[in-house]
Amino acid sequence: MRKKILVVTKKPFAPEAVNRIEEIVEKNGYIFLIMENYRGQDNFENAIYNVDALIVRSDKVTKEILQSAKNLKIVVRAGAGYDNIDLKAATEKNIVVMNTPGQNSNAVAELAFGMMLFKSRGFFNGKAGSELKNKKIGIHAYGNVGRCIAKMAKGFSMEVYAFDPFLEKKDIEKDGVKVLNSAEELYKTCQYISLNIPSNKNTKKSINIDLLKSMPENAVLVNTARKEVICEKSLLQIFHDRKDFSYISDLAPDCKDEIIENYENRYFFTPKKMGAQTAEANINAGIASANQIVNFFKKGDITFKVN
Repeated sequence: MRKKILVVTKKPFAPEAVNRIEEIVEKNGYIFLIMENYRGQDNFENAIYNVDALIVRSDKVTKEILQSAKNLKIVVRAGAGYDNIDLKAATEKNIVVMNTPGQNSNAVAELAFGMMLFKSRGFFNGKAGSELKNKKIGIHAYGNVGRCIAKMAKGFSMEVYAFDPFLEKKDIEKDGVKVLNSAEELYKTCQYISLNIPSNKNTKKSINIDLLKSMPENAVLVNTARKEVICEKSLLQIFHDRKDFSYISDLAPDCKDEIIENYENRYFFTPKKMGAQTAEANINAGIASANQIVNFFKKGDITFKVN
């Protein structure tokens, strides 16, 4: 029986991405199914009942959804973060979960720089701003996004620093980046911090007042990761204590109303998470998802397994 591969997205792929996914799926002898702009988890559960593979974007793949899938063997998150998928429940059902690392990286990095430029030039308010040239930027987590940000920062003649406890120092230094030995040292050194860490039990609320208050004058925290990694109590405290601190983020914090009311010209939040919202990233992640599923079924390839 031909395997069924389902794409489920509340935030749809670009039409070209859908066409490419369908082409890959059908070329390899599988059945392509898609459900976009669905309403509620009940629709999701019904759609997934007898499919063999699932592609999602930011859609919540809960324990209940996984339990309703009788044939599901693999879920691919088209993107880097996968905290929207219940990994424990998937593992219990022997379902492989993958992400598509690197496919959205350039898009996220460009957004980070777009927000930094917007902030440094006073949100284009007609008044004099400042330049990024010769400023120190610290990259907190030197993965695919971090590497892209480092390359762009060097193009702007910034001084580039990084901290990542999971990488060898030499692997970062080969990009011409100065490696620091702790997050504390990174935040103390750099006016701009690009936050790229994942959201997990070790990182949630880890960006706290001790890190933030140690940042140099005119500090700017740039978050294209997840809002959960920020301790919002600390965020509000640093806004109150330091008039020179600014926060720009790809997704507003829960305390956004208080920030908006009290700290004009010191913040910028995208209206929804937009790091991967480019046509190129959309297409790249979709194609990668389809190819990873094909390689999993045909070759047993689990290169990007995360559970």
